[in-house]
Amino acid sequence: MLRIAIIGAGRIGQVHARTVAAHPGAQLALIADPVAGAAAKVAEGYGCRSTESVDDVFADQGVDAVVVCSPTPYHVDQIIAGIAAGKAVLTEKPVDLSMARVEECIAAIAGNEHRVMVGFNRRFDPGVMELRQRVQAGEIGDLRQLTIISRDPAAPPAGYLTASGGIFRDMTIHDFDMARFLLGDFVQVATSAHAYIDDIGGIGDFDTATVTLTTASGAVCTILNSRVCAAGYDQRMEAFGPKGSLEATNLRTTGIRFNGASGTEVAGPYLPFFLERYADAYRNELDHFITSIEAGTAPSPSILDGKAALALADAADAAARQQTTVPLG
Repeated sequence: MLRIAIIGAGRIGQVHARTVAAHPGAQLALIADPVAGAAAKVAEGYGCRSTESVDDVFADQGVDAVVVCSPTPYHVDQIIAGIAAGKAVLTEKPVDLSMARVEECIAAIAGNEHRVMVGFNRRFDPGVMELRQRVQAGEIGDLRQLTIISRDPAAPPAGYLTASGGIFRDMTIHDFDMARFLLGDFVQVATSAHAYIDDIGGIGDFDTATVTLTTASGAVCTILNSRVCAAGYDQRMEAFGPKGSLEATNLRTTGIRFNGASGTEVAGPYLPFFLERYADAYRNELDHFITSIEAGTAPSPSILDGKAALALADAADAAARQQTTVPLG
């Protein structure tokens, strides 16, 4: 049984704590957060230990693995410390907002990259996994066009956005990883982006973006993002090839449709946000992490996948600001 510590008792830390506590192959051993009382409050619900010193996690011989849920600027140092202490590490995305820092991290853990997993949990969504399996089985022929739609119900608070690294490094980075997961590497990036929300434009960021990624073979991925969507949390995907297409649709609160005088095909709302929409993905992600660590195999997505997704985010941001197509080396 893998004994796991959580660093960070905020929203995403609570998601991972709940997932770890429910997994039959894991023990939630410790929760750490420097904010007074934060870790203790979460730990109390699971009957595990807590600490306000993150260093306690790395020194604790009763911890086999660490889930890093701290703010992004702390990820690299905590990944390095975890590996140095002999722990396996699952880190939330992104590894860092700076490519130089990501490269520093990879250099520091050289030889132990197989003990680090990056939390691009959408790879583990049941619909995404099925779509990929059917594409790989040749059901639609060669994948020629991939469309990813990802829209949030409402923009995050301004304080969060200011430190987020921008829409491409914070939000679209999930979609960049998904694009690579399904299509492989890309040779160029083009972006059209705009800020319709004054507060977001005021910090030099965008709230609406269309990104076009092209592979060497000519296959294209189009990513549509918005920080605001009146319909709710909009998460869809289409894979198109010469034999047909496959769609991953939105999950709703109910599968029932109403037909009557007031309307037809009336459906329930989309699941509220990522916590509900990707609950299964978080469970499957943890299961893959535990299985990989116990088997001594490299988990995926790897830290190199984290680096590749950040490279696409950097290129998309440059393409939007320079209004040009950016080649990828």
